[in-house]
Amino acid sequence: MKKILLSIILCSCFFFIAAKKYPQPMKKITVGDVVPSFTLQDQNGVNTTINATMGVPLVIYFYPKDDTPGCIKEACKFRDDFEKFNDLNVTVIGISADNVASHKKFEEKYNLPFTLLADVDNVVRSLFGVPKSMVFLPGRVTYVVDKKGVVRYVFNSLFGAEKHIDNALKELQKIL
Repeated sequence: MKKILLSIILCSCFFFIAAKKYPQPMKKITVGDVVPSFTLQDQNGVNTTINATMGVPLVIYFYPKDDTPGCIKEACKFRDDFEKFNDLNVTVIGISADNVASHKKFEEKYNLPFTLLADVDNVVRSLFGVPKSMVFLPGRVTYVVDKKGVVRYVFNSLFGAEKHIDNALKELQKIL
């Protein structure tokens, strides 16, 4: 009986901690919504306010964690296709819960030419309503945003990380 009670208490604590780390989304951002305003530090420790980047199309992608297999594939595919985004005058921004130092190491290790933002408290992830995958893993979602700040495309897939880049490029070519 004590083991069962202890198990219930431990499970409750785990879910309580997970709920604190990943607060419930206010509203899931969908096509047609305006990107909410936020400010986060980039990999260099510089505050980046999303409103300051308006005026050019954006690709904002949320990813689970720096230097993990799927996230490496995704970041390196963005890097390898970066010239295509640059030619379209599109700003690419990656966001995860990793801190500034982790983002800096990730950027340097893989020579990433775009901004990585540190959402260490998952406030922006929650603001966008990015769902968890497999109950507890941070989701992988990409948003294509036009120059007025309106979301034009959303792609949600934890697996097939490289599809996020191909799909974003296809959608950008439709709206530009």
